[in-house]
Amino acid sequence: NMGIDLGVKDLAVVEFNNTKLVFHNINKSKQVRNLKRKILHTQRAISRKYEQNRRGNRYIKTNNIARAETKLRKLHIRLANIRGNYLHQTTHSLVKLLPKRVVMEDLNVTGMMKNKHLSKAIQEQGFAEFVRQIQYKCEWSGIEFVQVDRFYPSSKTCSHCGNIKTNLRLRDRTYVCDECGFTIDRDYNAAINLSRYVS
Repeated sequence: NMGIDLGVKDLAVVEFNNTKLVFHNINKSKQVRNLKRKILHTQRAISRKYEQNRRGNRYIKTNNIARAETKLRKLHIRLANIRGNYLHQTTHSLVKLLPKRVVMEDLNVTGMMKNKHLSKAIQEQGFAEFVRQIQYKCEWSGIEFVQVDRFYPSSKTCSHCGNIKTNLRLRDRTYVCDECGFTIDRDYNAAINLSRYVS
């Protein structure tokens, strides 16, 4: 079985055949960071151009502004393509391993988006699209796809002794079991628990 834990620090931490697989957050890559800087710079330039062409309450769109807006649209399309391609590559490489079963959490993406500190990062990661892709690729390859209940304590349960740590906070990146002292990366611990999930 394969357990997949999605996150903000890394896109996905996976447990398969006692092996840890990590798929990094593409939004932290140099390529995407540079592209986001270009988008911000272009947006500011367009905003300044509009201010310079203000006539009373009206903004006059010049050919120069139209060209800059076309450039901005192309940058946004390029960024969306990079993110989409990364999701396709990641889901494809996971399904290609041909596990018997893929287990993931049923993420409450809408609820997670209400967290103002995480909403932008969650939106950029494309969790909903990741789940959609892995689900249809599993069906295509004849692999069982399971989404566990969102209240299943995959992060809070010790993968070594089964003890549930109720006081685990979001900022705790390392899981230390109160019962047996077992120490492990929080996301990998969740992935292990998901891979062992029995419905």
